[in-house]
Amino acid sequence: MAESTAEQAARATAGSKGEKTRKKPPANTLSGKLARLGIHGDAELILHLPLRYEDETRIVPLAEIAAAPAGEALQVEVEVMGSEISFRPRRQLVARVRDAVTGSGLLVVRLLNFYPTQQKQFEPGNRLRLFGEVREGYFGLEMVHPRVQGVTAGTPLPVALTPVYPTTAGLGQATLRRLITRALQGVALHDTLPAEILQQHELMAFDAAIRMLHQPPAALAAEALAARNRAAWQRIRFDELLAQQLSLRRAWATRRSHGAPALPALHSASALTQALRAQLPFQLTTAQQRVWREIAADLAQPWPMQRLLQGDVGSGKTIVAALAMLQAVDNGWQGAMMAPTEILAEQHYSKLSQWLAPLGIEVAWLSGSLKKSQKAAMQEAVRSGRAAVVVGTHALIEEAVDFARLGVAVIDEQHRFGVRQRLALRQKGQTAHSHTPHQLMMSATPIPRSLAMSYYADLDVSVIDELPPGRTPVATRLVADGRRREVVRRVHAACSQGRQAYWVCPLIEESETLQLQTAIETHARLTEELPELQVGLVHGRLKPQEKSAVMTAFAANEIQVLVATTVIEVGVDVPNASLMIIEHAERFGLAQLHQLRGRVGRGVAESTCVLLYSAPLGQIARERLKVIYEHTDGFEIARQDLALRGPGEFIGARQSGLPLLRYADLDDAELVDRARQVAEQLMRDHPAAERAHLQRWLAGREELLKA
Repeated sequence: MAESTAEQAARATAGSKGEKTRKKPPANTLSGKLARLGIHGDAELILHLPLRYEDETRIVPLAEIAAAPAGEALQVEVEVMGSEISFRPRRQLVARVRDAVTGSGLLVVRLLNFYPTQQKQFEPGNRLRLFGEVREGYFGLEMVHPRVQGVTAGTPLPVALTPVYPTTAGLGQATLRRLITRALQGVALHDTLPAEILQQHELMAFDAAIRMLHQPPAALAAEALAARNRAAWQRIRFDELLAQQLSLRRAWATRRSHGAPALPALHSASALTQALRAQLPFQLTTAQQRVWREIAADLAQPWPMQRLLQGDVGSGKTIVAALAMLQAVDNGWQGAMMAPTEILAEQHYSKLSQWLAPLGIEVAWLSGSLKKSQKAAMQEAVRSGRAAVVVGTHALIEEAVDFARLGVAVIDEQHRFGVRQRLALRQKGQTAHSHTPHQLMMSATPIPRSLAMSYYADLDVSVIDELPPGRTPVATRLVADGRRREVVRRVHAACSQGRQAYWVCPLIEESETLQLQTAIETHARLTEELPELQVGLVHGRLKPQEKSAVMTAFAANEIQVLVATTVIEVGVDVPNASLMIIEHAERFGLAQLHQLRGRVGRGVAESTCVLLYSAPLGQIARERLKVIYEHTDGFEIARQDLALRGPGEFIGARQSGLPLLRYADLDDAELVDRARQVAEQLMRDHPAAERAHLQRWLAGREELLKA
């Protein structure tokens, strides 16, 4: 059988058999347009499923169109009575048509942009089928830019609903439908799942599901089918989740096959982990102790730990990371911690130095702001092994940085780093013995259970679900920006009592589009309005030394009000700050709002977060502010955030390297659970079915999962 266009394009661009990445075809060719949709052959064409359906299987008489629901597209068969080009209010083709069967009724058709061929279609006497929405116009009922098909009295109607596919510029629906129909005729749609699994989970056969979704019979309602609650969609969603689970579990198994330094926990009095815990001015919470035991057990194994540590803002993840790095040092290896911003990295460096210096451990600091001589000295300390613990920003993965024996790599706020950056730190630790360092990734953005089961199936996940004692609850207030003066008076009152305040602005330069208050303008205004107080300013365009100086002055209460952009979102810990003002709060995401609110409530004083918003609020902004106002639990906020944004945006899936799910709904935790169980069953009992399923759903894309 002849190859499809997509297959020809794929064969021409795939390269040699062993090549893992396809060469990109020219963007303006058909194969290039298909490639933009991730389609390189017939196998991908059949999995390119419709967004919705249109019912062209029936004709609605003109006499009945007035009763059709508003916004509903329908099809009529008409005869053209006449047409003309009108120039009011703009150039357009206006045609009058009547019912082709009864000769009665009247409908106006308007084309605002048209070609001579379209003008010819609307010559008097022509018989046409029009598909579109009917609305009330100036001259009565009208259709604007309907889909037009020339017909004769005997032209048959389609027998199936018409699918509408996701597409890209220059690739029409007719072309996609033709290619997909050809692919369905030329590809054998064998089921990848054993009959026992299909029966056990009451799954529709793959062949039947695919054909129903591409060519649904007219008897099915387009709305019900598009709602994805039918058996055919359920099979596709299950298959996609199963492919993801299989791929991630494979990645998990592959990592366990690599060698890593075994770093057993030492329980002698001289052990550094024991010494650190003995000198801490606080006790670990029950949750911290549980998580620490999980990590310590992982580090003792001869394969690399790959663990995600989740914990709400202020739950105490840093001390757990310190203990992990110390377990490496106890065994003669090094520990490294990488953070996404200089402010956060410097906070970690300060805290770790405070804890570890009394134990005789040298902590190195690497950032882009260091002078050349300072950086060289630090790099030498890391290279020689003199510095047992290293803290830094992206500077840790620069080419000039070499570790003597990196045993544990900690990545804080891991979702802010790309795939290559996370891989680069791990590769820094690969020694001549081909050891892969253990990796601990931390996140203060909690991940809902269904999402963790799906997107993190290749990781072991630990959760600190308890806040340390003494953390005061933060009261949240919603205030319209018209009451800004009241908020300024509140800041003055709090600082007069010896407290401090943050004032956060989203932008540092004027934007006419967003009309947001800038940090620079706010700093000038607050300096004028609060002459008795010292008002500081920190934003991303300050030099690192300037940022550090401002933060040090704020920590020492030499600055009472700190105006800032979101550079203070994570890592800033000033217990005396009890008031957080977030200007234009409606512009922030839920995770950012929760993180910013977590900068206060770290001391003994009652703390408040004021969310200043500008009316009128859009629907999504209103829902976000309602969530942050009603909830303080980060996991519940994350669950609501997932519902508002969807999994791709929530998890930053493209940035993280994980393939986005196209059809599966991660709110369905029960389906994710079932896919997980079947993945384990296939890997254990049906390896051939496992390979076939992955080939169908993830062929050529598994390299995305190497992070």
